[in-house]
Amino acid sequence: MNFNLPEDLREVQATIRDFMLSRVEPRAHEIEETNSVPPELLREAAGLGLFGLSIPEEYGGVGLGALGRCAAYEALGQGHMGFGGVISAHASIGTSGLVKLGTPEQKARFLPRMASGECVAGFAITEPSSGSDAANIRTRAEKRGDVYVLNGTKHYISNAPIAGLLTVIAVTDPSQGTRGMSAFLVEPQTTPGVTIGKIDEKMGQKGALSAEVIFQDAEIPAANLLGPEHMGYREALGILTNGRVGIAARSTGAMQRLLDLSVAHARAREQFGKPIAQFQAVQFMLAEMEIAVQTSRVLWQKVAWMVDEGQDVRRMASVAKYHATEALSQVADKAVQVAGGMGYMKDSPVERYYRDQRLLRIYEGTSEIQKIIIAGDLLR
Repeated sequence: MNFNLPEDLREVQATIRDFMLSRVEPRAHEIEETNSVPPELLREAAGLGLFGLSIPEEYGGVGLGALGRCAAYEALGQGHMGFGGVISAHASIGTSGLVKLGTPEQKARFLPRMASGECVAGFAITEPSSGSDAANIRTRAEKRGDVYVLNGTKHYISNAPIAGLLTVIAVTDPSQGTRGMSAFLVEPQTTPGVTIGKIDEKMGQKGALSAEVIFQDAEIPAANLLGPEHMGYREALGILTNGRVGIAARSTGAMQRLLDLSVAHARAREQFGKPIAQFQAVQFMLAEMEIAVQTSRVLWQKVAWMVDEGQDVRRMASVAKYHATEALSQVADKAVQVAGGMGYMKDSPVERYYRDQRLLRIYEGTSEIQKIIIAGDLLR
């Protein structure tokens, strides 16, 4: 068994890590203050292929498998998490459904623009009445001739304010329950009847914008049905499952960054006449952070490999997401403790990570939902 990433993927990681630390991190304060990512950084990201990580090369993408994508996500996690959130929401759940289920015409129409960063993508499933309970979706799509008429509201939709394309899950046959949902490709900026609500004010992850998406008699061409009719819920679960592996990888990258910052601080900061790195209490915290990084990395690499091998990862994706996001929460707390008062200040990247990481235990399935999935799979 070889636990080392292939050389080409290590080079991908190094390139993205350098971009995050040398280009994005210096603009972190600006992103926090304006709650927006500078357009030139997004253009640079597109030039590096970050918007096309999961898009096949024939459509202008990089065409990475799950292992490669997650290696990229880990590197993204080592810089501003809001910036990383924009990229991952697009390249993961925003793109994977179209790549897997799209018709040749749909792929040719959208994927090249998505790969170039011209068309940012998102995934719309959450509603005011259905978060973890995704089966309680109320947005309706009624077939009328050659269009589907959508009515309903989605909320907390990542990238919605800047999205050129959303994959929307809606009910097409209420009598069938979860078997009566379908997925649609919706262009929110140009489709009459689609309105983007006020941008959400979040605790962290500034620059990674989310908002409500409101459908009022919005006519979606039948040609924009993604995959078979009435199969949207099942396909959505698959999209979310694979997305959870990416979150585990991003969490690992964030932990690595926090550990690096903590080691550097412990070496430089002196108390009682010596570096605090010489105090056993600090050493214990650093050791616990390293354990969290290494275990999380092994988990995401295993699950990503399983995805590439075509194996069922429903349980293991939940294991990886739960472990890594919960571990990141503990690592962020320890990083603040190692930094002391400096770690509580707004100009500290440690403070920013402390706020930003909290969302990862909630979206794309809360920690509690992951445990339900794991236990349910074991008991079956």
